[in-house]
Amino acid sequence: MPERTSEELDLIFGALADATRRGIVEQLAIGEATVTELAAPYSISLPAISRHLKVLERASIITRSQQGRWRSAQLSPTSLASATTWLTLHEQLWTERIDRLDDHLARLTSAQPATPTESQTKTKRGSP
Repeated sequence: MPERTSEELDLIFGALADATRRGIVEQLAIGEATVTELAAPYSISLPAISRHLKVLERASIITRSQQGRWRSAQLSPTSLASATTWLTLHEQLWTERIDRLDDHLARLTSAQPATPTESQTKTKRGSP
């Protein structure tokens, strides 16, 4: 799979930044649907759903087709796969960095002598 450019990833993540568009993607993960079917769960107009679909289409997340009067949309998983690849790469990077930080902090903690807590100090002096 070819690596996506920064601009392409911006379009994908920008398109997925909206809850309605994420919901549409979830609906299309089940299968192809018409604009009317996609609009059903939302209390927004068909033109508003069409605008959301245009954003998803511009990001290559969906493809749209028309048969007669009916326009339908379907998921184009290759765009989401490239976003997943990018996320996985960065997840691995940050996991490694956090693991190194944990190791470093563990070494620092084990290298420092333990300091008595306030209650331990009072007990040694005979204070209640």
